[in-house]
Amino acid sequence: MASCSGNSNSNSSGSTQHQLMDQRKRKRMESNRESARRSRMRKQKHIDDLVGQITELKKDNNQILTSINFTTHRYLNIEAENSVLRAQMTELSQRLDSLNDILHYLNREGIEYTPDCFTNPFNVPYLNQQPPIMASAHIFQY
Repeated sequence: MASCSGNSNSNSSGSTQHQLMDQRKRKRMESNRESARRSRMRKQKHIDDLVGQITELKKDNNQILTSINFTTHRYLNIEAENSVLRAQMTELSQRLDSLNDILHYLNREGIEYTPDCFTNPFNVPYLNQQPPIMASAHIFQY
């Protein structure tokens, strides 16, 4: 009977060890599950943060594109206006050169003139004093 009681004692300690191992295994499995759950939550939070960043960056990108389009439109309008002003400046410079040529000619010939004579051709003081001046085409270049 001693062997039976010894055997029973060894079964009982083996059973206790088995229960301890099962309990440790369950704790480890529970700990692993909890760790995996926390890892999934961290991963989901990271994904949510990235999606938020994407949304903000898309919003910023749209604002920048709108600003670029507005600035480009403004630039093209200003560039067109600049072209018109340059053409006007060229034309006015040519007119001024022509008027300076006329004044130089009048001064060289000793003909008296008033500034009004250019805007009112009938108010030229020399019309009745001298024969008309024949102008060549190069004097009136534009």
